[in-house]
Amino acid sequence: MKIKSKSKKLNKAWLHDHMNDPYVKMAQKDGYRARAAYKLKEIDETFHLIRPGQVVVDLGAVPGAWSQYLRRRFAPKVAGVGGAATGELDGTIIALDLLEFEPIDGVTFIQGDFREDEVMHALEAELAGRPVDVVVSDMAPNLSGIASSDAARVAHLVELAIEFSARHLKPEGALVAKVFHGSGYSQLVELFKATFRVVKPIKPKSSRDKSSETFLVGIGLKAPK
Repeated sequence: MKIKSKSKKLNKAWLHDHMNDPYVKMAQKDGYRARAAYKLKEIDETFHLIRPGQVVVDLGAVPGAWSQYLRRRFAPKVAGVGGAATGELDGTIIALDLLEFEPIDGVTFIQGDFREDEVMHALEAELAGRPVDVVVSDMAPNLSGIASSDAARVAHLVELAIEFSARHLKPEGALVAKVFHGSGYSQLVELFKATFRVVKPIKPKSSRDKSSETFLVGIGLKAPK
């Protein structure tokens, strides 16, 4: 009974923090599906990655807040007005996730596991040979609580995102990937450095203080050896 009571207290504390989180309130006001939109917004405003007319791949897209942000960035600015959630779109957004995705106007969605060849082939077919400007990855595995196993699962997803980026990005393209501090982090940084000319870590203000997540940004592919 004590364990259940403690669990209830933790859930209540999380819910209280969540409901009073300024980014949660902003997301509700701005019409974003999750506070995560502001993580990508801050990364974009720091590194100036997203521009209308681009081809962007959004990995681990559910619930869709990053695709929503991208979609608004690609909405044409007419007479100073931009950022529309529907309507005309100057750019291509291909979103992918294992889970179901509530449609977003103008966003192409592929449901499947990024680790499977047939899903990768579906993504490549959708690209139809077009080079990608930016890959954004908010992918994270279901965590088991076993640190070494979880670190390996996280690393594998990031490695796949780097591999995909190395094959499909334009030479000046960029990858944004969620990673976690802890076991395997330094190896992922080294892998980024082996692939990109510029590598920067960033922990957006909207990322919770207690979270070990951070984001690695790689810009400009190194020429293959």
